[in-house]
Amino acid sequence: MESRDPDQSYIDGAEAGTGKTPSKTAKNETWEWIKALAIAGVLVFVIRYFVFAPFIVEGPSMEPNFYTNERLIVNKILYDIRPPKRGEVVVFHAPEGKDYIKRVIALPGETVKVEGDNVYINGQLMEQTFLKAALDKAAKEGRPWNTLANYKETKVPEGTIFAMGDNRSNSKDSRDPTVGFVPYKEIVGRADLIFWPVNKMGLVHFK
Repeated sequence: MESRDPDQSYIDGAEAGTGKTPSKTAKNETWEWIKALAIAGVLVFVIRYFVFAPFIVEGPSMEPNFYTNERLIVNKILYDIRPPKRGEVVVFHAPEGKDYIKRVIALPGETVKVEGDNVYINGQLMEQTFLKAALDKAAKEGRPWNTLANYKETKVPEGTIFAMGDNRSNSKDSRDPTVGFVPYKEIVGRADLIFWPVNKMGLVHFK
């Protein structure tokens, strides 16, 4: 058996040849964890504030397609790439300081008119497939889906959209002069995904 000089310093086998003391190795590992967590935190911040954001539906204005307390993921970067399209569901900053969720109906330069359940874009009847079941049910029951006043033909200004709630009889939207046309700069993004409740989880359909 090898004898050791009590006055001589030794490094045991696990540390031999590494050139690192246990305390230095632990410090390096801790620092790597800190860096990884910091990077993850930055990524979460960027995604949360610049790419995607959660949104909670409040009120009945988008029924029967969206209900109170449903959770959505809003794509915040899409409209930096291209303008909104008809039928898309958007979240925007309303004049009263709240965020509204509505559907894009008419685009810049188009004329829009609402007569009862019918919507006309540039004088042509708009197909509302996203409301077909609700419209058919209302017609079968002999009642209108939209009980609010008609909206006379009006041209949508450049850089804005005309948006309405799917629940036409119970929605404060572009038909209301306190809301009016929605400027592009006030649009937060497009609702892309329902993630709560679980039984409704899925992509948002725009047609």
